[in-house]
Amino acid sequence: MKNGRAIVLVVEDTAIIRMRAVNLVESAGYEALEACDADEAIRILEARDDIDLVFTDVQMLGTMDGIKLAHYIRDRWPPVKLLVASGMATIEESSLPIGSLFSAKPYSEHEIADKMARLLASNNKSFAEVDD
Repeated sequence: MKNGRAIVLVVEDTAIIRMRAVNLVESAGYEALEACDADEAIRILEARDDIDLVFTDVQMLGTMDGIKLAHYIRDRWPPVKLLVASGMATIEESSLPIGSLFSAKPYSEHEIADKMARLLASNNKSFAEVDD
């Protein structure tokens, strides 16, 4: 956390949806960064050591989708929290890294703010503990 505010990286390839998600993150009281695909997200994560949570879409252009990105982040940066969203399909919890949360699109601002808060407060607990 930077100055007591969590930093959330929003990864979304559709500009208007990314802008809405960034506004949602900022309205929830967090600092927002943005990336248009997994490759840009990884470059940002490599350049910074202060990102607390990644909020990613599943379907994206580029070298990997949001599920592969979530696993890559969990393997390389284990403390980073993961919130995955999709409007195309419901994702099985077993396909996501442990401790991740999923939201179906369209999601409500309240739902995402609540899930971000729960993840950020979780201190690397297991999914079952985060979801309680």
